[in-house]
Amino acid sequence: ASENFTFVCVSVDLDHFESDYNNIREQIDQLFEDANYRGVNLLAGDDLVTFFNEDRDNTLTTQGVDFTALGLGIDEGDFTNAADIQLSIDDVRSALASVRAFGQSIANDLSIIQTRRDFTESTINTLQAGADDLTVADQNEEGANLLALQTRQQLGVTSLSLAAQSQQSVLALF
Repeated sequence: ASENFTFVCVSVDLDHFESDYNNIREQIDQLFEDANYRGVNLLAGDDLVTFFNEDRDNTLTTQGVDFTALGLGIDEGDFTNAADIQLSIDDVRSALASVRAFGQSIANDLSIIQTRRDFTESTINTLQAGADDLTVADQNEEGANLLALQTRQQLGVTSLSLAAQSQQSVLALF
């Protein structure tokens, strides 16, 4: 009688595992439906195009993948025999490999986008600093420069005046 009890518990456990498996499979489809951002769903096979310049001729296309349960190759679970259970395990392992490969692809594209963003931000900061150097002046420094130029101008006018007076003095001797 205890052997039958063990078999019944295993059967109940398998039914519970099958139910959990199929519930998770449904959750994958619901997650896929919620993975939409600005009209693009990479998990539904939509492609995301990133533009790097205003002419829109320098782009990076991130290709989406169908990550529904069927797109991942995860069929509805049937845990009535060991072969079907193994088939479900193989489906999940294959799906996991697909998800990891897609994750690596997304990570590579993200790295490219971040590098381009960092370069663009650095260029913008350099250009803004240059523009600030051209337009934002230190009032004290510029005032001192103006005073120095005015002093030079006055000294130049005085030296010309002295030169002209000395020539008139020489002419007055004749």
